[in-house]
Amino acid sequence: MRLKEFWHRLGSPRWFYQMSGPWQLGFTVAAGVLLLVGIIWGVAFAPPDYQQGNSFRIMYVHVPTAILAQSVYMVLGAAGVLLLVWRMKLADMVLQTMVPFGLAMTALALFTGAVWGRPTWGTWWVFDGRTTSTLVMLFLYFGLYALRQAIPRPEAAGRACALLAIVGTINIPIIKYSVEWWTTLHQGATFKLTEAPAMPIEMWAPLLVNVIGIYCLFGANLIANLRNEILRREQATKWVRELVARPLT
Repeated sequence: MRLKEFWHRLGSPRWFYQMSGPWQLGFTVAAGVLLLVGIIWGVAFAPPDYQQGNSFRIMYVHVPTAILAQSVYMVLGAAGVLLLVWRMKLADMVLQTMVPFGLAMTALALFTGAVWGRPTWGTWWVFDGRTTSTLVMLFLYFGLYALRQAIPRPEAAGRACALLAIVGTINIPIIKYSVEWWTTLHQGATFKLTEAPAMPIEMWAPLLVNVIGIYCLFGANLIANLRNEILRREQATKWVRELVARPLT
C-alpha cells in the first residue's frame, strides 16, 4: 500500500476500526509481558545504587511515565495539526480520548518523582525547571479536559482543544532541556539513544524494558479508546448498525 493511500485510509474511522483489532491485542499482550518482566527485574534483581541504595528503584516507574507523559502530549499536538489543517475526524478522537491517559501518566510521574525526591533531595518538592514545567504540563492536560467539557458544540470544542494542544507543545522542550538551561537538583537524562548508558547494564536494561512496555500500554490504550469512540460517534452509520446487529460467532 502506498503511503498516500495509507494516509487517506487512516483518516477513515471505519477503516481504522476494521484494521486495528489485532493491533490492540498485540500491544496489550506486549505491554503486559514487558511491564511484568521489567518491574520484577528492576525491583527484585537489579543491584542497589551505590549512593541512593534501594530508593532508586522508583526510577522503574517514574522514568517511563515521565517520558510517556511528554510523548502523549506531542501526539496531542500532532493530532491538533491534523485536525486544524486536514479536518481529520480521527485526530479529534485522539484529542478527546488521550487526554485522561496523558493526565494520569503526568500525575503518576509527579507523584513518583516526589517519592524519589524525599530520600534523595531531602524534600518532596522543589520548584526547579523540570518539576515546575512538568507541573505546567499537568495543568495543560487539565485545561484540555475542561475545555472539551465547557464548549457544547463538538466541532468548536475540537478546534479549541487542537489549538491549546499545539500551543502547549512549547512546554515539551522546556521540560527536556530544563536541567541544562538552569541550575537544578534534578538529574539529567537517565539514558539517551545517542550516548552509551551512564549506569551498569543490569540497572539500565530493565528500565529500557519498562519504557518499551509502557509505550505498548499507550498503544493498547489509544487503540481501545479510539475504537470505542468510533462506535459512539458513528453509531448512526450503516456499517456500525450492521456491526452491532451481526451475531457473535
